This record gives sequence, structure tokens and C-alpha cells, in this order.
Amino acid sequence: MERAEKHEFVTALNEELRSTSVVVVAHYAGLSVAQMTALRLKVRDAGGTVKVAKNRLVKLALQGTDLEHINGLFTGPTLIAYSEDPVAAPKAMVEFAKTTDKFVILGGALGKTNLNAEGVKSLATMPSLEELRAKLVGMIQTPASRIAQVVNAPAGQLARVFGAYAKKDEAA
Repeated sequence: MERAEKHEFVTALNEELRSTSVVVVAHYAGLSVAQMTALRLKVRDAGGTVKVAKNRLVKLALQGTDLEHINGLFTGPTLIAYSEDPVAAPKAMVEFAKTTDKFVILGGALGKTNLNAEGVKSLATMPSLEELRAKLVGMIQTPASRIAQVVNAPAGQLARVFGAYAKKDEAA
């Protein structure tokens, strides 16, 4: 890679990292090409991106972002995965780490918060943004349906009372 290409790569990665909410750093030594492809697909399907680059270039790209504090994680063969959804990339990475022992999650960052490997794993157990939205919509709809039931209940009870009196009068 020539100097101009490196500068362009660092600038592009810096822009991407400024707009992301979560970054996960992992060692990938010993993974086959098929495994790396499977990892990339899993993270992409979750809405994230995987990048493998020289540690020096990633450290340069991190400068000036909220994620600059994770510079210490970049030793050895590392890759980064990031996404705008704070749960998508960690969830995909943790699921992939369960399939092979050669893939080791080192840590990451959630905005300005530093995450160790356990922090990434606990973040992966949280529901995704879409799941949270669905739960919120369900919670909003539930009270509305209950209000409708409460409002309709007295009318239904009155109708049953009138029906009972009508049957009683017919019987008499």
C-alpha cells in the first residue's frame, strides 16, 4: 500500500468510526479464509462491518474519535468489527467466537466507555435496537387496548342486565 493509499484508508476509516456507536477488537490468528468469510457475513447480516488492517493505521484512524481510548488493544493480528446498533456487532462476534477457539475477543468500546471481553459478551446478551422498538410498541399498544376494554365493559354489562330483565319479564 502506498503512502497516499494509506492516508486515504485512514481518513475513510476515521469517518466510519466517528459515526459508529460500538467497536469490538479481536485476535484472528489461525482462522481459515472460509472462517473469516463466515465471520464477515455474520457481522454484515447483523448490520455491522469487519475490517482487518495494520494496527498502526487503525490507531491513526482512531485519533480524534470517542474511541481513541482503545489503542492499547491493538497488538498482534487484530481485526475490528463495528456497527451503528450498539448490540449488532458484539452479538455477531460473540456468536462466532463460540464456534472456534482461535478467535479471541480482546475488548472494545461503546462510545467513550471502554469494554473488556466480558463487557462485550454482556453487551451481546442485550436485545437489539429492533427488538427494543418492538417491545416499546407492544407496551404502548397494550394500555390502549385495555382502555378500550374498560370503556366498552360498562356498556356490555348494561346490555347483559337489560337482557336479563327482558328474559325475566318474558318468563313472568
